[in-house]
Amino acid sequence: MSGDHKTVFVDVLLPVPVPRYFTYQVPDHLTGQLEFGFRVIVQFGRKILTGIIWNIHEKTPEHYKARYLLDSIDQDPVISPPQKKLFEWLAEYYMCTPGEVMNAALPTGLKLSSESKIQLHPEFNPDRTGLTFSDTEWELIKSLEFDKSLTYPQAAKILDIKNIYHVLKSLLHKEVVILFEEIREKYQPKKEKMVRIVNGFLEEENALEGLFETLEKHPKQVDILLTYLKLVPIYDDPGINRKGVSKSILLKNDLSRSSYETLKKNGILEEFEITTPRFTLPEGDHHRIVLSEEQEIARKHLSGLLGRKETVLLHGITGSGKTEIYLTLIQEYLEQGKQVLYLLPEIALTTQIVERLIGVFGTIMGVYHSKYSDNERVEVWHGVRTGRFQLVLGVRSAVFLPFDRLGLIIIDEEQENSFKQTEPAPRYHARDTALYLSFLHGSKTLLGSATPSLESYYLAKNSKYGYVQLKKRYGPAVLPEIRLVNIRLERKNKTLKSNFSTELLQELEKTCKRGKQSILFQNRRGYSPFVICDDCGWIPQCRQCSVSLTYHMYSDDLRCHYCGFKNHIPAACPACGSTKIRTVGFGTEKIEDDLKIYLPEARLKRMDLDTTRSRYSYQKILHAFDSGETDILIGTQMITKGLDFGLVTLVGIMDADRMMYFPDFRSAEKAFQMIVQVSGRAGRRDEKGMVLIQTSNPDHELFEWVRQNDYEKMAAVELQERKNYGYPPFTRIIDIIIRHKDRETARKIAQVYTNEIRPGLGEGRILGPEEPLISKIRNEYLFHILIKLERDKVNLQYVKSLLYDISIQILNVRDFKSGRIHFNVDPV
Repeated sequence: MSGDHKTVFVDVLLPVPVPRYFTYQVPDHLTGQLEFGFRVIVQFGRKILTGIIWNIHEKTPEHYKARYLLDSIDQDPVISPPQKKLFEWLAEYYMCTPGEVMNAALPTGLKLSSESKIQLHPEFNPDRTGLTFSDTEWELIKSLEFDKSLTYPQAAKILDIKNIYHVLKSLLHKEVVILFEEIREKYQPKKEKMVRIVNGFLEEENALEGLFETLEKHPKQVDILLTYLKLVPIYDDPGINRKGVSKSILLKNDLSRSSYETLKKNGILEEFEITTPRFTLPEGDHHRIVLSEEQEIARKHLSGLLGRKETVLLHGITGSGKTEIYLTLIQEYLEQGKQVLYLLPEIALTTQIVERLIGVFGTIMGVYHSKYSDNERVEVWHGVRTGRFQLVLGVRSAVFLPFDRLGLIIIDEEQENSFKQTEPAPRYHARDTALYLSFLHGSKTLLGSATPSLESYYLAKNSKYGYVQLKKRYGPAVLPEIRLVNIRLERKNKTLKSNFSTELLQELEKTCKRGKQSILFQNRRGYSPFVICDDCGWIPQCRQCSVSLTYHMYSDDLRCHYCGFKNHIPAACPACGSTKIRTVGFGTEKIEDDLKIYLPEARLKRMDLDTTRSRYSYQKILHAFDSGETDILIGTQMITKGLDFGLVTLVGIMDADRMMYFPDFRSAEKAFQMIVQVSGRAGRRDEKGMVLIQTSNPDHELFEWVRQNDYEKMAAVELQERKNYGYPPFTRIIDIIIRHKDRETARKIAQVYTNEIRPGLGEGRILGPEEPLISKIRNEYLFHILIKLERDKVNLQYVKSLLYDISIQILNVRDFKSGRIHFNVDPV
């Protein structure tokens, strides 16, 4: 019998930043019950962790004795085979560990949590001689005899003391109690308490009538039963009683709770629980989508290209109706029994799009982003796996969902930087990840934008992608008029009011009086980027980062936008004692504050990171604007794209120069995209819109491209320049970031690392090491090394292995062990 016994091992993926899997032995009682993708509980050092089974085999580890698995959690795998390949690809391509991918991919609700608990020692004997207990200790012992186990907070509450650790220490020493970790799933299904009439009253003829006669002298109990019968019409369908009614719905009509309890106690009503979904959307009324002639031509062209190409780029100007085309394609794929993933760059965009999609697709759609709770995201995850949701609308993390019949991925506003994760690892780009996901499933990908990324445009023009254009706005709408306002002249003539030109203020006032709406764009939140002492030039700096602190008027404090450090604004300069401290520059908060003075009648709303932290803040702000309750919406980049408001006829861009002169090879492309996108919010219905751009350099060629909406000219100039200097899309870039708490050590690591990789890469492919503009973040000093690799001429896998292996060698040097080296592949 023992000769037939097989020892089974599993390789487990754990959420730790270590580049390997960990092998555990399967206990006999679990042999034959485990599959790939099951979550398991394992001991890892002193910690209890949740892992995912990656492989099952019979190969004994060579270098260590495998520990036993503690337990298995699932009856079905939580991830699918395509997800396994996706995780492995992400770790390899973005140069991170599989554990870091797991951490990013799984919703928090699918990870286990542990809770410390107290219970009596199994061998505790209260009659043992020599033991004495204080009154507090005896109270805890008696409670444990009754409750079996208690959490620390429960014990503290029973004893009515804040700190129970001295009590526990004493009882542990006396071997009276033991401490243990209780493992439980964070995700808990939502339960709803239901009520129904006990079935016996329905099975016997006239039993219900007899019950009412019995209760004739108890009118409050009769009221409850009559209310139940209104809500649950059992005379029409006796079987409906089995489903019952929600207890909260039954008792919401001011019915007597004590009478309800009496009915329950007397066996007339009974309670039961059902599992209800947290994530629900209203049933749609299935609007019919009507396309214009140009949209229909584009749709047919797209359908044809998607039959021949894996990826197609839809390049449609703002307001051309790309969303309606997406909806018709979604319908096509759903009718084929396929799943569809619709990716958006911003949570703000999902708010408006959800309402449009509900009208067409109703409850078969799930929404997946961070404003939903952990439990709701787990329900969407399970809903995708079980087929409840055939269409998912989400932001970048939605690429990790467990699709099994994926037919189409739509990536709207594909050029957006928000699709790229920068911290923590994996530093993935959702667009590029979606392309690989599409490859794994054999599905199609549609990229959409009014201002595509130059990388996607270049691939489309070189026939790697299909390419479809929409050059007209939907219906009677036309592109807005673009006007440039010379801020330099306004300053010279002293006609500038705070940061508003005369023309912009006048147009804002006219627009409000006509009952129309305006949008003001400033890509900087807060009141002022910094404050300064006029006498000595002192500027308050963050203690942990090499940046000045931003002043926020509403909270009346100075904040670092990198690490979150806060400080009060001083009454006097700490350097010289002067009280002449003033703000410099402006953000969205200051624009709002100034407009309250210049246009006191205007109804204002601000939309930036500070005003959208709560779950429903996006919906509230956008609903107020959409319903006409707001005259002027002030915001950062989250208002620049995708939003569709019929009453907006004026857009003001407060500071275009700041976008254009940023030290980045993509600055012209990004500035053009952002200006065109925010301009596209104006005049999307019958009335032609107007866009006022405030700039000190109105003769810059970029503004001519914007005025003519000439994306092709911008692309031709920028692509030629990138080709000349070797930047994407003609090369691949890997940004290597070195971090250390000591600046000199960080510099040494960067220099040694550069010297080590140079022989393997060659001189012309390495830029740096360089100290970035913001050289210190969260008490760590930074140095960057930029690697430029020619496309199709370099073995990318070899280069990544070289970079990674040398980073391990460098960090094993004694003086460099506390340093960190991170890789940002394809930075944006």
